[in-house]
Amino acid sequence: MESRRLRLLVLLTGLVLLVGGSVSPVAAQDRGDLGADLDAILGDPGLAGADVGLVVRTLDGEVVYQRSGDRRQQPASNAKLVTSAAAMEILGADYRFTTTVASPARQRGPVLDGDLYLKGTGDPTMLAADYDALAKQVRDRGITFVRGKLVADDTWFDDTRLGLGWAWDDEPFYYNAQVSALTAAPDGDFDAGSIIIEVTPGANGKKATVTTEPPTGYVTIESSATTGAPGSSNTISVDRRHGNNTFTVTGSIPAGGAATTEWMAVWEPTGYAAELFRDALTAHGVRVLGPTTRAATPAGARPLATRDSMPLRELLVPFLKLSNNLHAEILTKAMGRAAADEGSWTAGRNAIAGTLPGFGVQGRLSLVDGSGLSRMDQIAPDQLAALLAGAARRPWFPTWYEALPIAGKADRLVGGTLRSRMRGTAAEGTVHAKTGSLTGVSGLSGYVDTAAGERLVFSMVSNNYIGVDAKKVEDAVAIRLASDGSTAAVARAPRVEPGERQGANNRADLECSWVKAC
Repeated sequence: MESRRLRLLVLLTGLVLLVGGSVSPVAAQDRGDLGADLDAILGDPGLAGADVGLVVRTLDGEVVYQRSGDRRQQPASNAKLVTSAAAMEILGADYRFTTTVASPARQRGPVLDGDLYLKGTGDPTMLAADYDALAKQVRDRGITFVRGKLVADDTWFDDTRLGLGWAWDDEPFYYNAQVSALTAAPDGDFDAGSIIIEVTPGANGKKATVTTEPPTGYVTIESSATTGAPGSSNTISVDRRHGNNTFTVTGSIPAGGAATTEWMAVWEPTGYAAELFRDALTAHGVRVLGPTTRAATPAGARPLATRDSMPLRELLVPFLKLSNNLHAEILTKAMGRAAADEGSWTAGRNAIAGTLPGFGVQGRLSLVDGSGLSRMDQIAPDQLAALLAGAARRPWFPTWYEALPIAGKADRLVGGTLRSRMRGTAAEGTVHAKTGSLTGVSGLSGYVDTAAGERLVFSMVSNNYIGVDAKKVEDAVAIRLASDGSTAAVARAPRVEPGERQGANNRADLECSWVKAC
């Protein structure tokens, strides 16, 4: 057997990590009735036929409980634990994305005698207001006329927009948006590469009103939506045609009812960002004579405007609390650029792989993206638990730990995807963990502070379940770990169900934050 020797293999489309053989099962330690209680919880008949793994460890590696912990499974958004920890290692807590405006052309009074370049490095926090601020910086330099083109430079990343194994039917929706080094978000959640479409009712029998945020001519709205009688059903549905930015709005919305709001992915975010910037230039009195094109910024181009993002330590909050897929994918490509001067998923995956032995992660695993959207991702609960224990020894751990969703805390930027779960139980405020949800896949992995004052790491991942709320089982596990052993405390575990979002695009099998529901 090879001893502690790392071998990295890229097989087909994914990363496989092999360290000295497979993970061996470790006998669980006796801790009173804990093992029996967890066995009983996992014995939920609704999980019959499902593949369920659970590992509970101390921070120093003692295995407290293990069931099928070495079986690799689809992790869904639990993969973001790996991506975010690696990003803190490779990029650092102070890492910032930079967006610049530059030109190699000479300025003659108010005239720029050449092309104007807009270059991005992947900043997912760029809003229309930020492009407006860049345009103002250009105008403040006295420029009012650009003789050349507006050139969008997205070459910091490659031009592969969608990840391997992503579902085709998710493609129009913002949680499956395209990845570009030059992008824009419509809101303070920083949902990069997406646009908000709002449908408001008119008078009974009249057309519904459709608007976008931000307002832009980059998309086309085709609406047949009507206004129904007060109290009638809301059947509004928003879709995007494949391969372009034509959004269709159909159905009926009741008169006097609340607006329906949908977050949708744009086709080709580079052009979206460039269009917002061109509109901002126009608003500030800067006319660009030529069309918008794409190319790399020439070496030696003179900077005219710049914007730095918030540091990674702050971005972790919307990223992890709200399980933002695009943040994960952008960070993956940014790690590839930092480690290998290549902004691609392949380079990013290899960079992530290089950090895993340092966290104590052993055995084979496959990660083809950074978010867990891909059905090709495979990782074992035991490996996630090892990552959690290893991260706890890093100097950046307190920042990362606080960025994880916290059970039962109602503020969405504190509780995140756990804000409606485990309220009023021993787990409220004591469980910091990452959720994960896809059809037939659920995961909860993180930390729990027990009633005895001990901090444990745990990872529960369930695959192939049908017709059961696996998250209620996860909650029961976390509550039992946090409690004093009272089975009554587990039995009382409430899960506050979020209100349904109006509209036909609600997807109950996704992370609650992705449907903006909980």
